[in-house]
Amino acid sequence: METQNLTRVLEFSLLGLSEDPDLQPILFGLLLSIYLITVLRNLLIILAVTSDPHLHTPMYFFLSILSLADLGFTSTTVPKILANLQTHNRSISYAGCLTQMAFFVLFGCLDSLLLTVMAYDRLVAICHPLHYPIIMNPRFCGTLVLLSLSISLLDSLAHCLMVSQFTFCTDVEIPNFFCDPPQLLKLACDYTSTTDIFVFLFAAVFGGLPVSGILYSYARIVSSVLRVPSASGKHKAFSTCGSHLSVVCLFYGTAIRAYCSSVFADAPGKVTVASVMYTVVTPMLNPFVYSLRNKDIKRTLQRLLRITA
Repeated sequence: METQNLTRVLEFSLLGLSEDPDLQPILFGLLLSIYLITVLRNLLIILAVTSDPHLHTPMYFFLSILSLADLGFTSTTVPKILANLQTHNRSISYAGCLTQMAFFVLFGCLDSLLLTVMAYDRLVAICHPLHYPIIMNPRFCGTLVLLSLSISLLDSLAHCLMVSQFTFCTDVEIPNFFCDPPQLLKLACDYTSTTDIFVFLFAAVFGGLPVSGILYSYARIVSSVLRVPSASGKHKAFSTCGSHLSVVCLFYGTAIRAYCSSVFADAPGKVTVASVMYTVVTPMLNPFVYSLRNKDIKRTLQRLLRITA
């Protein structure tokens, strides 16, 4: 089969969500609605945290950064889907594909690390409440965010460098609606079992370590809360973790399914459904989870809506 170096490939072809022309206008309207809701709700979370002095705490500071990361994460893929559905053009240039993949990995990894940082914040708040203001000081919180961003940039750069080392067939069709790294690597003509090992190592390091950190934090939290004598004290402690735990389950549940579908599934439909849940639905649901389960956020959002009304 004729091959050429990746740097000479002019464009790739994205399979998209559906080839049915009658279904595409419906998908366009649905995705546009979801995207606008996602942008609006995450912007409201950021506005609420920045405008209310009562929310100027480490937990809400990390929440605002998480909302910003969710905006970047969903904006990496959804606008391109909408453009493809509107123009009926499934192609994406080599530079565009590499750029999309870089930002997808960047914001995805940043989401994961921020959830780990937020779990650590809850650990300190519940297990060391008297030392919480000293430990989680503004400088340390800023350092945690910068460290998460630096690791995410390193992960993104590593993915780009790895993909650039492969050669691709002249006709490259990605069986997804965006440049998903595992799917892109599987299309390389020199794809081998060694590549699977590298993909697994990336997932283990940049995905497994944050999950381990979250599990460790919640193991410590549960152990500490169970020693609280009163039932009301236990309920109060667990209630502060409810929103974060819901978002963690939502994010990692869809992420693991999307990753397994990309690596192991052969049916494009299953890969597409898992990817939609991970990249489109999850960023939309995150602000709803926090606004519905958090009285402070809900109260501030209601105040902002009354001001604008």
